[in-house]
Order: sequence, then structure tokens, then C-alpha cells
Amino acid sequence: MKYLSFADWSVILFYLLGIILLGVWFGKDQRNTRDYFLGSKNIPWWGIGLSIVAAETSALTIIGVPGMAYGGNLAFLQLIIGYVIARIILAIVMVPHYLRGEIYSPYQLFANAFGPSTRRTAGAFFLLSETLAAGVRVYVVCIPIQLMLGIEVLPAIVSFVVLSLLYTYVGGVKAVIWTDAAQFCLFVAGGIFTLWYIPHIFDGGLKAVWNTAFDSGKLHWLNLFPPSDGPLTVFKVLKFLLEDPINIWMGIIGGTVMVMSSHGAEQLIVQRVLACNTVAEGRKALALSAIVIFPLFLIFLLIGAMLWVFYQKYPMQIGLPEPRPGLQQFDYIYPIFMLTAVPPVLKGFLIVAILSAAMSSVSSALTSLASVSTMDFVKGFISKSRSEEFFLRFSKVSTVFWALALIYVAYLSRQVTFVLDAAFKLRGLTSGALLGGLLLSVFWKKGPGFPVIVGMLCSLAVMICISPMVQANLPSSWPHLAFKIAFPWYTLTGCAVMLLIASAMRLLVSAKTVNDGL
Repeated sequence: MKYLSFADWSVILFYLLGIILLGVWFGKDQRNTRDYFLGSKNIPWWGIGLSIVAAETSALTIIGVPGMAYGGNLAFLQLIIGYVIARIILAIVMVPHYLRGEIYSPYQLFANAFGPSTRRTAGAFFLLSETLAAGVRVYVVCIPIQLMLGIEVLPAIVSFVVLSLLYTYVGGVKAVIWTDAAQFCLFVAGGIFTLWYIPHIFDGGLKAVWNTAFDSGKLHWLNLFPPSDGPLTVFKVLKFLLEDPINIWMGIIGGTVMVMSSHGAEQLIVQRVLACNTVAEGRKALALSAIVIFPLFLIFLLIGAMLWVFYQKYPMQIGLPEPRPGLQQFDYIYPIFMLTAVPPVLKGFLIVAILSAAMSSVSSALTSLASVSTMDFVKGFISKSRSEEFFLRFSKVSTVFWALALIYVAYLSRQVTFVLDAAFKLRGLTSGALLGGLLLSVFWKKGPGFPVIVGMLCSLAVMICISPMVQANLPSSWPHLAFKIAFPWYTLTGCAVMLLIASAMRLLVSAKTVNDGL
């Protein structure tokens, strides 16, 4: 491709080969499912902490966060405050429950409190949402990668999944954690380099770029009160709180609850905490991720603001492609800058930063899906007399199966727009049910699983009904929501519905039991 030199391709190929060898090396000597899914519980906490951040930072984050600042400002930082608060709460409250005994997923807590049916229900929620979400992430990130590397989307999809599968298959979660930690360092280094490089181009340096961004409102980050135009009404306050753009209350409340689910009730992140050997190490891993996450997002938001300043002075050498589901037009800004404004070798290095985030999210999805399907489903149905070697082999086979599933979902997303839209919305629709189930598992007395399962299903049904995708397609004669609820509120809404329904069902079940006993 005309934008990439031989040196750039050399950097990219060296990275791909190096990360695969690194994963295989760290993941050797897998003897049982404990090694494969818990990393033998001998991985240092700081490696797990960096892996947590890498797992939640997809390539879409690396290109999308600068795009948000380019088209707006730094307001997304308000949401990151909630990200930090949630980690502190989880470290204090949930880590002791995760590491009491030896469990392989948070859904074992469901079974301990309410029986195996709730465990499988929660596991099914995760498998469905993560397969769709991860498959779509693969497809969407391959669109800008197609722009950067000049390869078709389908070969890019297959390549990324297969390359991530190689070390995940061999080394399990240990390989994933160590490659995640290395990939975290790569994309952070790429971001820091960009922050240095853009001011370096301008005569006035950082001061000139900063002043231009500040004067243009690109550094604004705090939305504390509703707009001051007109009288302050209840409707106006609710609209400010519930709808975009992001405000501080949405960040502190909605963001906190959202991350309590993603980092407390979803295997993608919890699996890393479960790999810690002690409660103290689990808490330190989450604390490290809390310390790192805010500056990480600040770096890439500032990149977006600086890119806006850059393109006020210099013409864009590639036209912005049309937006697609999951990709806004400004999401292409950072990849275009990499291709056209950065010297050779350094260009390859920045592209590697995006590739590293892409591979990290794929490998994280594969190992979490394989662990839930093996430990929460298959081990409960197959005779426990089976050897550990059998379950280890099955774990590796399931990893391959989920890789094929991600490729299929990614390919289907390319062909069917509905799949793409549904996958982006589904995780937000299931997160509240999972968090509610987890809270009940920890804080309720043991009891029948029926109320919890009904609560989770009703939560999903309500969230589907209020989702923008459904609301936009309702007949005009049907009732519609007065507000377009922003995504940070989804988890809190779904969790509240789940807790309310489950509590009511438990009262009904208890009342029926009492009446039957009379």
C-alpha cells in the first residue's frame, strides 16, 4: 500500500510474530483447567492489573475516543470517574467473595446461593452477549484496519481471530494476561508518542496547540448543570440527566453501576481477578487498573483535541469515509493521521498500537467464553469421573469453537445490518440482569433460583422494550419514551428492574410455600 513503507511492514510483522511467541512461551506447560483458566494462580498482581485495562480497551476505544474529542470535547472523562469508583467498590466488596475457595467464574456464586439453574442462566446471558459483542468488535475494527493496511475486511477478520487464537489455544489465560500486559504498554506508548509528536509539528509547540484547543472549547470536560437557557423545569432536569451528552451525574452514578457489572459480573474481566492468589493481590490488581484507567482515557481524548487543532492548519490527505453502524465518521481521524502525517517506522509503531488493542480484545473474549462454556456448563453435565486431561482438551476445543463463532458473527455483521445493531445494544441490555443476580447471590439468603431467573428474564425484556433500536421502530400510535436514555443508565435501569421483579417473585414463592404448609 502506498502509505506504508517496507520498514512499516517490518515493524507490523515483527510485532505479530513477537506477540504470538510471547504468548506461547508464557502459556507453556498447561496440565489442567486450573492452569488453563486460572493461570495456576501464580501471575503477579501488576500483570493482572494491566491485563484488566487492556481487556476493556479495544481497538475501537483507541480510535473512537480521539474521535469523540475531535468532534466534541473531553466530556467523556466524566464517565471515567465512575469507572474508577466502581473498581474501588468491587475491590472492597466483591474480591473476598471471588477468592473464597477456588471458583472459575462469577456465575458459580449464583449456583452457591440459588442452585445450578441460575448459574447456567447467567452463563447463557454472558455467552450470548459476549459472542455477539466480540464478533461485531472484530468486524468493526477491521474497517479502519482495511484503510490502514489495504487488505479486505474478510481476510482481516480471519487473520486477527486466528492470530489471537494461536497463543490463546496453547497458553490459556496465562498467555492472554501476559500478552495483554505487553499490548497495554504498546498502545499507551503509541498514545504518549502522539501527544508529543503533534505539538512538535507546530512552531509554538505544546503551548500553541493547547491554547487553540482551549479557546475552541475542545478541553471542556464538566457538565454539572442543565443549560441555562429558559426556565428550569423537572422535564428539563430529567432530560439533562438521562440523555446525551454525558454529564457528571451520569458518569458518577451510571458509569459506576455500569462498570460494577462489566468488571464484577462479566467473565471477560472477572476471570483475571480470579487468577489472583489472594484477596490482597486481587484488590491490588483492581486498584492498579483504577489508577491507570483515568490517565489512559485522558491521553486519547487529548489526542483527539490535538488532532482537531492539527487539521485546522493542515489539509486532510484522505477523505473521511461515510459513517457505519458502530463507527462514526470522526473515528477515522486517528487512523488517517497515522497513515498520512507520521514518518515511516513510527507509522508502523502507531499501527501496531491499534493492532495490539484489537488482538487483546479477541484473545480476552476467547478465553472467557471457553471458560464459561467448559466450567459452568459442560463440567456440570458430564460425569465428574472424567479426567482433567479430558476437560483440558475440551477447553482447547471450545476455544477453537468460539474463534469460529466470532468469525461467523463478524462475517454476518458485514452482511446483515440488524445483527450489527443488535450486537452493539445487547451487552447493555443484559448487564443489569447480571449485576442484579450477582448482588442477590452475595447479599440474599440462599433460596430457590426461580425468582432470580424470572427477574433476569424480565429485566432483559424491559431493556429490549426501551432500547433505542426498538423505540425507533415502534408504530407512531404506540407509546414512546419521553427521553432517549443514554447508554450509561442502561445497567442501572436493568438492575433495578431485576431486583424489583426478583424480590416480588420471592415474596410470592414464600407466600405460596406458607399457604401450602397450612
